[in-house]
Amino acid sequence: MTGKDNMTEEQKQALKQSLQSFITQLSLQQAAENEQEKKEFKFWKTQPVPSLDEEVMEDGPIEADTPYDQIQKDPYPLPASFTWCSVNVEDKKELTELYTLLTENYVEDEDALFSFDYSSEFLKWALQPPGWKPQWHLGVRVKSNNKLVAFISGIPATLRIHKHEQLLVEINFLCVHKKLRSKRLAPVLIKEVTRLIHLEGIFQALYTAGVHLPKPISVCRYYHRSLNPKKLIECQFSHLRRNKTMAQTIKYFRLPEKPLITGFREMKEEDIDSVQKLLNNYLSKYDVAPVFSREDVKHWFIPIDNVIYSYVVEKEDGEISDFISFYNLPSSVFGNPKHKEIKAAYLFYYCQEGMGKKYSATRALINDALIIAKSKGFDVFNCLNLMDNDDILDDLKFGKGDGLLNYYLYNYKCVEVKPKQLGVVLL
Repeated sequence: MTGKDNMTEEQKQALKQSLQSFITQLSLQQAAENEQEKKEFKFWKTQPVPSLDEEVMEDGPIEADTPYDQIQKDPYPLPASFTWCSVNVEDKKELTELYTLLTENYVEDEDALFSFDYSSEFLKWALQPPGWKPQWHLGVRVKSNNKLVAFISGIPATLRIHKHEQLLVEINFLCVHKKLRSKRLAPVLIKEVTRLIHLEGIFQALYTAGVHLPKPISVCRYYHRSLNPKKLIECQFSHLRRNKTMAQTIKYFRLPEKPLITGFREMKEEDIDSVQKLLNNYLSKYDVAPVFSREDVKHWFIPIDNVIYSYVVEKEDGEISDFISFYNLPSSVFGNPKHKEIKAAYLFYYCQEGMGKKYSATRALINDALIIAKSKGFDVFNCLNLMDNDDILDDLKFGKGDGLLNYYLYNYKCVEVKPKQLGVVLL
């Protein structure tokens, strides 16, 4: 091999130029990344959220509540060709418009093979909990043709952050039409829905995102449990494991036909009080978790076919000892000649009698939910590694997903929460 000292002057010059070119390329790449980060965080630097490099040492509001007479009364301006609207989810036509906007423009995976397919029934359930406000279903329309091209929603919730209970708004379904992403509508949507929420006397919010913004209180990972492995592999949602045939894979993921826990049955209206007491008691062991009223439990957990599935375990004496729920959020499949949709179940809330219930009880409860989901025709069962889920993922044959979900609080500092101490599931 030729040493540097044996190089000709011409070779040395060429090497020098090559190194300089490489360093220049690295610098340009770093500058581009820094510029992109600045662009993305430019808006968030104007908002009451901790910076990414800030170490949060204690909980509490960042800014004081704004007196009503100091809250801006006029809507934020939009580009001239657009106008604000409230999307009336009680109106079938407007609900269909919202469904179409989300289906065609909301979350997609990185490879653009799948996208969420929220049903109209699901959207009504998600957007109309107790205390919902029509003005918090905020949309943007094109003036010329009245087409709905952007949306953001807020719903009220009570969240316990360590020892403190906070009334806030859960922000969700932020969506801008793909052709309008360059118009920077998202920051204006966030500011306008914030203004509308402030007018109702609420100054904190909770939201999640797949992207890393300033500054998450917790970061969770998605996990997936195959229920219909053949279909998932055909859709490229998952892949055959090395040295395994399709028949072996199907056998590996096989489940019993019926739930195994004695007394496992669908939740009924008469279970609401028991579930409320059990659930709030169980969630109290986590650092951050919702507090459910009776009306909340009725809304979120009474079963609705193809939307929310809830089950309890009834003991011989008629008492309810356990509860588990999951919701239906299918994904559209693009470019597949055989399949158009993956039917996905998402683990929602669950609880067991007494906070000291061990791993085996959680495992049995979630295993029965898998069995039910399979019997209902679901292809995959998804969950996050929050609550007690992490303890049973391997045992129940969940696989680690690519997706991360960041949890954020608006105008409220919170000491970082480990996924295992997080008890919040947003839709």
